[in-house]
Amino acid sequence: MEQDYLIAGHRIRVENKTLMYAMDKMPGFEVFKVNKENETPFRFTVMDGKMPAWKKELYSIDINGTVSRFGSCDGGYVFDSAPPVGKMLELWVDPNGHTARLTGNFEPRLLRFACWMAYGMMTVPYQTVAIHTSTIVCQGRAVLFLGESGTGKSTHTRLWRENIEGAMLLNDDSPILRIIDGKPWVYGSPWSGKTPCYKKECYPLAACVRLSQASFNQIRKLAVAEAYASLHPSCPPAFSYDESLYDSICEVLNAVLTNVPVYHLACLPNSDAARLSYETIFGTCEK
Repeated sequence: MEQDYLIAGHRIRVENKTLMYAMDKMPGFEVFKVNKENETPFRFTVMDGKMPAWKKELYSIDINGTVSRFGSCDGGYVFDSAPPVGKMLELWVDPNGHTARLTGNFEPRLLRFACWMAYGMMTVPYQTVAIHTSTIVCQGRAVLFLGESGTGKSTHTRLWRENIEGAMLLNDDSPILRIIDGKPWVYGSPWSGKTPCYKKECYPLAACVRLSQASFNQIRKLAVAEAYASLHPSCPPAFSYDESLYDSICEVLNAVLTNVPVYHLACLPNSDAARLSYETIFGTCEK
């Protein structure tokens, strides 16, 4: 049994029945299913045999007691995720970056993160990066709202939808940013955080806005160095510790900075803040 998924234009084939059933349990992936074609560059499958030995641990994170690690091995990249109770999930992406092999605990929370990591490792050489933002679409173009967790990204995009005619949410946590013919495009993805917003759509990028909380509303365009510093923290942090993956991320960010403005918005959680950012990017607010 096999099932193809098309995510940000990249076709991924899931080749194992057990893995297919596990992915069917995760909200968000169903809309990205497509009919099989003869050729596909990327494969997700179940590991047959022993995982390769770790060569170097590059990054680790503890989220509510679940410890996830990313590193290198002699044959590519490795990742594992260990919950407080139960088996861990393990992942190996081979040296050519075309096959992700998984084994262990396919509990949806662990598998979702592992698939996100595998997708990132496999596609970042093709100028494709999952970026931590809440993303609005308006007038046929996408706007990325960036910031630390708790900054108010989801609140700000909700205020856009409530106050800006035609504004809609594309993704609330991890859309895919991809460079095509030198231009940045934003795609919906199966990873949208706590908000179930899974759309197989794509739009050209209009602007990026870094948010911070304030007792006033003020927006300013950032110079290149500041703009880069505002985008970089929203890219997959684990990949910053591997030279090859990090170089690919830098290529994507450079293309973004070449093509679209990046702003910093210090704001209150109110409609005036939404109108200010809209008018800065698109012009006079009509609603």
